[in-house]
Amino acid sequence: MKQFIRLHILAEGQTEERFVKDTLSEHLGKFQISTDVRSVYTSKDKNKFYRGGLISYQKAKKDILSWLKEDSNADARFTTMFDLYALPKDFPFYKESKNIMNPYQKVESLEKALKEDINDLRFIPYIQLHEFETLVLANPKNLELEYFDNNKAIQTLQAVLNEHKGNPELINENPASAPSKRIFDVIPEYDKVNVGAVIAGINGIDFLKNSCEHFKSWIDTLEGMSVI
Repeated sequence: MKQFIRLHILAEGQTEERFVKDTLSEHLGKFQISTDVRSVYTSKDKNKFYRGGLISYQKAKKDILSWLKEDSNADARFTTMFDLYALPKDFPFYKESKNIMNPYQKVESLEKALKEDINDLRFIPYIQLHEFETLVLANPKNLELEYFDNNKAIQTLQAVLNEHKGNPELINENPASAPSKRIFDVIPEYDKVNVGAVIAGINGIDFLKNSCEHFKSWIDTLEGMSVI
């Protein structure tokens, strides 16, 4: 038996937000889960709030807690879609995590610390290994749909994936070799928001689950929320 669930996702930026709206929300709809998303709060002036970019954990925490307070209903759930790459230094367990070499152990320890800090049973933390472009590099060949004259560049990205035994979640968080840096190095015109979100969507949720262990764990958890 399933119950209807309303899922609120706090995304790091516009790329993740578009991916949720265009792809993830449709997938979760099959599981009686209604999804809405907004980018993390960054700043404001007299007339406008600005969102996009995880530059401060304290600001993100305030955003999460505010949303939890706004919707206290039992059918509401909350999650994040943050990047491990360039995580702010004030993030819970940040300093300690630097000593953890295994990327899966590292991200899981950070998610655990985030869950404990937010301290709400309805909250499901998620941090992307290592950033959104992991979901693009899960199948670099699909970049040909947007950059059809960049065959050599796409072959280079495929070679990177092969070097990591077909696991894009292992493409690391070094500033020179993070997933997005790899793409920009060979396709300087790469459009993160529009092309990145589209290609990840074309790759598809099921394909991404098969390619990305940590992403799969998150999606499986979300899919199971509606089961009583």
